[in-house]
Amino acid sequence: MAAPGVTHNVRKLLLISNSTLHGSGYLEHCHDQIKKFLADKVKTVLFVPYALDDRDGYAAKAKEAFGNMGGGNTFRLLTTLYSEKIIPEIQKRVLEDGIPYIGSSAGTNVATISINTTNDMPIVHPPSFDALKLVPFNINPHYMDPSPNNTHMGETREQRIKQYHEYETSWPVLGLREGSMLLVEGDKATLLGPHYARLFVRNEKPVENKPGTDFSHLLAL
Repeated sequence: MAAPGVTHNVRKLLLISNSTLHGSGYLEHCHDQIKKFLADKVKTVLFVPYALDDRDGYAAKAKEAFGNMGGGNTFRLLTTLYSEKIIPEIQKRVLEDGIPYIGSSAGTNVATISINTTNDMPIVHPPSFDALKLVPFNINPHYMDPSPNNTHMGETREQRIKQYHEYETSWPVLGLREGSMLLVEGDKATLLGPHYARLFVRNEKPVENKPGTDFSHLLAL
């Protein structure tokens, strides 16, 4: 595993909150950002379909989207990354060789320190919740604010992230709302998309951050 806090000047990541946005098709809402991210220099894309059981169907869906990145269940994705023994290879290719990495939803979760802040159900049990550690903090994709008219009495996303910080004292959590994404270029991280992102740090009040915010300080943890 790559150690947190190490400077990786060559890494290039696009971490997307969600694969599908209401009113648009698969990855359609972030098409322009993906095209710019790849900059017409990448001719071949390796898609990892491990987050869904129907891998062939999932791969075909992604192929169609790229022709005109992954989502699914975080626990299934990480479990298969472990069973296929490809985590060290992904880390090397991204952190040392500078191969671009695109993740959405589950793919974004596994790019972080751990999958402890995913919204998914644990349908399978990975050997560890430790993830790829391509960035030294955690992300909560699909971050949602509580609706004032909702009668649901369960925990909000904010409450669950605070519960995580009752045990994990070191790593901040970035709540990415639908349609938002984080662009990482070397030691620079920038919030893209139309929405604010909510940053959670243990024992501190959560902070709202507008689109365009420089989150590079999170990479230096």
